[in-house]
Amino acid sequence: MTNQLLQIRARAIDILSRREHSRLELRQKLLTKGFPSELIETILQQLIQDNLLSEERFIDNFIHSRTNKGYGPLRIQQELRQRGIEKEMIQQAIDNNDEKWQQSAIQVRQKRFGTSLPKTPLEHQKQSRFLLYRGFTGSQIKTALSQQVE
Repeated sequence: MTNQLLQIRARAIDILSRREHSRLELRQKLLTKGFPSELIETILQQLIQDNLLSEERFIDNFIHSRTNKGYGPLRIQQELRQRGIEKEMIQQAIDNNDEKWQQSAIQVRQKRFGTSLPKTPLEHQKQSRFLLYRGFTGSQIKTALSQQVE
């Protein structure tokens, strides 16, 4: 390997040691360091072959992290697309109809607004907009605004 390839690989491993990255994110970070695009692609392929760069691992960690921060499936899907993840991979990883999203929407609403359900149309609208912004589907929002967790 040439000296520059070794530098790119070392920088990439340093970046990956902090957290998982998508291929696109890592490529962009290496480009900002001034490395040539062709050499970056070579290193990215090597990292994938060595299992140091994994889109699947990135997706799992990202979903876990964003779910813990109270985000819903639609928002997480959008953020994954922005990070260069293919639509098919996202669909395999996230099931919008999974029951856990209903429970998550209820918990997020209760954390922000308390355990009592909205009493006025204005409260209902405010809470609905909040959950929509967080990336929950219409049916998940409807459930969260009509059910309380015991």
